[in-house]
Amino acid sequence: MAAGEYVLVSSQTDLEKADIKREQQELDEMPEIELQRLTEIYEKRGLKKETASLVAKELHQHNALEAHLRDELGINEITQAKPIQAALASGAAFTAGGTLPFMIALFFPVKNMEFFLYGFSIVFLAILGAFAARTGGSGIAKAVVRITLWGTIAMALTALVGYSFGVKV
Repeated sequence: MAAGEYVLVSSQTDLEKADIKREQQELDEMPEIELQRLTEIYEKRGLKKETASLVAKELHQHNALEAHLRDELGINEITQAKPIQAALASGAAFTAGGTLPFMIALFFPVKNMEFFLYGFSIVFLAILGAFAARTGGSGIAKAVVRITLWGTIAMALTALVGYSFGVKV
């Protein structure tokens, strides 16, 4: 999971770097057009034409590339992709999420283990969904339903694939 997340976010980083390079090239080759684009962005956000033009000129003088990355492309320090951080977070989440069903496998009887695992995994999904929603400040009920529903669907599909290949517990 961590390796997959690293590769995914690294690809996003590569795209961001290409966008930054292209934006710098556009600023070097056609600064007037880029200034006009920035002015139009601020106008669309509700500034009067004169104010938008003044803001765009001042930001261009201060740091044109930063202004275009932030306001034209939506790239800034906070939103920039961080592959290592994403990989560590994914690895930690995968490990933590796998620990709970593993504990069930250790402490519950082998007979009907798949039912214990499915049942408790759904409960754990609901608990983790509630925790994540509360931590993130979003609606708990919606998050619990979403994670429980999709987690259950994923487990059912996994069981179906296993069954179709003759895997039996």
